[in-house]
Amino acid sequence: MATNYIFRYYFVIVSFFCFIMGSDVFAESSSSASFGFKDFGKNSKFLGSEIGFYGDAKLNENGSFVGITQSRNYSAGRVMYRRPVKLMGRNGSRKFSFGTYFTFSLSSENGDGIVFVMLPNGFSSSGYNGKLFGLSNELIEKKDRAFFAVEIDTKIDSEFGDLDDNHVGVNVGSLVSIKVTNGSDLKLGLNSGKKLQCWIDYEASSKRIEVRMSELGKERAVSPLLSCPIDLSEMFKEEEVYLGLSSSNANSTQVCKLYSWSFKVREVPYWMHSHPLDPKTGGKDVEPVIVEQKSDCKIKVITALILGTACGALGAYTAMFIWSVLVSKKPVVPEELMVKPMMYDYDKVHVVAVDKSDGKICKK
Repeated sequence: MATNYIFRYYFVIVSFFCFIMGSDVFAESSSSASFGFKDFGKNSKFLGSEIGFYGDAKLNENGSFVGITQSRNYSAGRVMYRRPVKLMGRNGSRKFSFGTYFTFSLSSENGDGIVFVMLPNGFSSSGYNGKLFGLSNELIEKKDRAFFAVEIDTKIDSEFGDLDDNHVGVNVGSLVSIKVTNGSDLKLGLNSGKKLQCWIDYEASSKRIEVRMSELGKERAVSPLLSCPIDLSEMFKEEEVYLGLSSSNANSTQVCKLYSWSFKVREVPYWMHSHPLDPKTGGKDVEPVIVEQKSDCKIKVITALILGTACGALGAYTAMFIWSVLVSKKPVVPEELMVKPMMYDYDKVHVVAVDKSDGKICKK
C-alpha cells in the first residue's frame, strides 16, 4: 500500500511538471509562428482565419492575387497576418530570427509602392492613409511605440529624404529611412509591372536585417541589396507584434498586386547570443522560405508532451519498484511456502515424563 501511495505521489508530480513545461512550450510556440501562401486562391479557405484584408485590399475573382491598392487615386490597403508573434522569449531568455518572402508587382505609375511592416500590439486596423504606404498618421506620430518597416518605394517624397523614385529603405518609427539603397543598382525597375520577389531576413545573433530582390524566376542573390544593423529583439522586447504588407498610391493610380507571401521564425541557439555572426557570412545562397499552410508544430509538441509524461511515469514506477524490493525489510515469500496451522487430536497425544530419581522415561 505504501509503495502504491508513493507511486501515485510521484506520478502526480511528474504529470504536473510535464504540464508546466508543456504550457511554457505552447506559450513560446506563439513566438515561432510560420505560414506560407504560395497561391492565395488555392488557400482561400484559410484566409479568413490566417490573413486579414483591410482598406482596399481584396482577393481578385479567380484568386490569383491580392490587389492591395486599386486603380484610383489615394487608394490604400493592407494585408495582415492575424496572429501576433514575439521576437524575444520571457525575460530575454530566447531570441528569434525570421525570414519573409513575397512576390508582387507594381504598375508603372509613381505611387508609394509596398512596405513590409511589423506593428506593435494595439495598432488601429481602421486608420488608413491614401499616402504614407497606407499607414495611419496616428501610428507614425506615436514615437513611444515604434514600428519597423522595409519600404519598396517608387515615388520621391522630399520631406522624407527619398533618394529617387526607385529605392528600398529600412524604417524604424518613421518614414525617414535609416538606411536606403537604389533599386537601379540591380538594374531593377520596381514599378515595371513585372513580377518581383523579395527576401527580408533578420538575424538576431548578428542583429542585422538584409533585403534581397530580383525578378521572379531568378535565383536568390548571394549579396544583399541592402544590409542594416538593427536589434529588433531589443526594440520590441517581449511585446507582441503583427506582420503585414501595406501599400498606397497617393495621387496616382498605381496598382499593387501580391501573389504569394510566407514567413518563418526560428530560434537563435543560446550559445550564439553573445557571439555575433560575421555579417559577411549572412549572404549565402539558400532556398526561398516557403512553408506549408498546416504546420505540424503543435502535433510535434503534443507528441513530445505525451512521450515525456509516459517516460516520466515509467521511470518513477521503475524507481519505486526497485526501492520496494531493495529497501523494504519485509520478506517476500511465495504463498505455497508459508507455514500453515495443523490440527491435533487429544486422543493421539502422549505425555512423556522423566523420573528424576533414576532418570527413566515414563509414558503416561
